[in-house]
Amino acid sequence: MYTEIVMDHVMSPRNVGVLKDFNGKGVAGDPDCGDYLEMTIKISKIQNSELKTTTYIEDIKYLVHGCAGAIATSSMVSVLAKGKSIVDAYQLTDNHVIEALGGLPEEKIHCSLLGIVALRKAILNFAEQDH
Repeated sequence: MYTEIVMDHVMSPRNVGVLKDFNGKGVAGDPDCGDYLEMTIKISKIQNSELKTTTYIEDIKYLVHGCAGAIATSSMVSVLAKGKSIVDAYQLTDNHVIEALGGLPEEKIHCSLLGIVALRKAILNFAEQDH
């Protein structure tokens, strides 16, 4: 039913927890009736030798309550987003997550939505703050 990659992320999810020094937070789902995800991100800026500044996701953590699909997709979203510029991270899609996991059963594809939604909300939350 699940790929080996999915099972690896279910059994050993990456980046679980809550960042103490986060500057972006996003939530997705409904804690009262099913899958729920809370994501915190630490966004930093670096300047290269050409004096161009890149804003990127330095660290990312999440807490998820849900099925194996929700756990695996949340873990994979954190892996895909960490280290990316906020523009590239915001452009990640459910398909990127599903492909990185080697596929998901059709009935579990909706689970991949949580991670992308929470990530985008966290990036927007960062952008709304005065930096």
